[in-house]
Amino acid sequence: MLSHEAARAFYDRLGAGQDTQRFFEDPATRELVKYAEFHRAERVLEFGCGTGRFARELLTDHLPPGACYQGLDQSSTMVRLARERLASFGTRATVEQCEGSPRFDVAPGSLDRIVSNYVLDLLSENDMRLFVAQAERALAPEGRLCLVSLTRGTTLLSRLFIWGWERIHALSPRWVGGCRPIEILDLLPDTRWRIEHLNVVTALGMPSEVVVAVLLAG
Repeated sequence: MLSHEAARAFYDRLGAGQDTQRFFEDPATRELVKYAEFHRAERVLEFGCGTGRFARELLTDHLPPGACYQGLDQSSTMVRLARERLASFGTRATVEQCEGSPRFDVAPGSLDRIVSNYVLDLLSENDMRLFVAQAERALAPEGRLCLVSLTRGTTLLSRLFIWGWERIHALSPRWVGGCRPIEILDLLPDTRWRIEHLNVVTALGMPSEVVVAVLLAG
């Protein structure tokens, strides 16, 4: 497991190179978009916005013209790249650097969507549960939590992929950016969340779990 400091240093070095992972990631994020209903969202927060590539797609193609987007990332390099990429959207898009722990400085119930792609899988168990608690506080009732993560394989190829990934992670988490396979559903109790969509998407052998969960009222 990488510390927040080690993860920040890794992604500061990676920079725009993160976009080269799109061949593994895009099939899963495309499926996320299908079920997230971004066209109904007015306020969106992305935890771990990276270079801003996904944010630009949301603002260009999927969010209503008046919707606002807030991106958070612990890497100063990623924050700079995302701000440059989203500059043309003016005040509709803001990007801020965070400390690494998932704490959302927003009013309770003020968000329609919270998005996090390939971020929970590098957090500690405590930080993952803190993330879910923060999402429960920040989302409006019937707001959607939209997540993609590295997960366990469901086919022979994807199981072999994850077997190799875990061996590398055991040697040095830094070699795989701190990420390891998780199962998001374990974090979402059915007393608070209704699972709207759940699927594992495999691209080039890499399995990704796609989850859209709706916050229940009350």
